[in-house]
Amino acid sequence: MDEPAAAARVVVGVDGSAASVQALRLASRLAPALETTIEAVACWDSPRPLPLGRLEEEMERVLGEAVERAFGSSPPAALTSSVVRGHPAEVLLEKARGARLLILGRRGQGGFRGLLLGSVSSACVEHAACPVLVVHDQPTEPAAK
Repeated sequence: MDEPAAAARVVVGVDGSAASVQALRLASRLAPALETTIEAVACWDSPRPLPLGRLEEEMERVLGEAVERAFGSSPPAALTSSVVRGHPAEVLLEKARGARLLILGRRGQGGFRGLLLGSVSSACVEHAACPVLVVHDQPTEPAAK
């Protein structure tokens, strides 16, 4: 059974990193082929009591800047965005329910940085109900030779 058009979407986790900007750009190229919209999601969670309004405002700023870095002043018409409080892996897994694709930037740490996924990416790859694409912080176009 086909899913309703309103539910056909690509979810993109955005944290302001260069890899998440690349994920937004990739989503804009894939969405037309998949006949989907794009839902950019920024998550925040704070283990200690801080002014929640300021944290949410900061994440809204991060999300807005990432969209601007990805698309300039012309974001795709099919793009929506939201800032959600909660652990990023949990929020993204929930948002990805019913999505056609979840796209994330890889932000692994440590001595084997090129081989490791970040904890959020790893959790999403392992538990998502849809395909997951993890984008590295690299130019999307091959370098000219």
